[in-house]
Amino acid sequence: MRGRTRPFRLWLRPRHVASMWLRHACMSATLFTLATSVACESPPAPGEGAHQEGGTMPEPTPIEHIVPEGVARLPFFTPAVRVGDLVFLSGAIGTPPSGELRVVEGGVGAETRATMDNIGRILEAAGLGFEDLVKCTVFLADIADYPEMNEAYVTYFEDIEPPARSAMAGSGLALGAKVEIECIARGR
Repeated sequence: MRGRTRPFRLWLRPRHVASMWLRHACMSATLFTLATSVACESPPAPGEGAHQEGGTMPEPTPIEHIVPEGVARLPFFTPAVRVGDLVFLSGAIGTPPSGELRVVEGGVGAETRATMDNIGRILEAAGLGFEDLVKCTVFLADIADYPEMNEAYVTYFEDIEPPARSAMAGSGLALGAKVEIECIARGR
């Protein structure tokens, strides 16, 4: 073998490389064709090229703004909106039923009860109740307040299944609140 160049290994031989590229190109073309046919046969996503008869776009789902009496409201948000079969509730805090922009006194338990009462007023204005809640997210100024918040929270679901729920600590809740709860409800 001295003085002679060793031949390329089989997988490096030019003839084999060309055949590998050809197989790769054929396979890519086949996958592309398959993906294209699957994509073309499925209906378009809502709002993306979906046309009704006559070439017009379908009307967007209307948004209903829900603004109950007795819930504190800043001018730049709506307590809840209904879109299709869902109602999205903004984060609620424990303000008094008078609608004043202040947090009730009495600690985390009192704030949680006032918050849940406000959520109840919003649900009632939407023609719903606590049994219609599907997901709630609880924000606490201090996660150490979780047991006290939970003790008040669960009383609103004593005779019904509670919604899915997440809880987390965050800083700087509105009006210095210790508890804020946002929810999603099914519509009727």
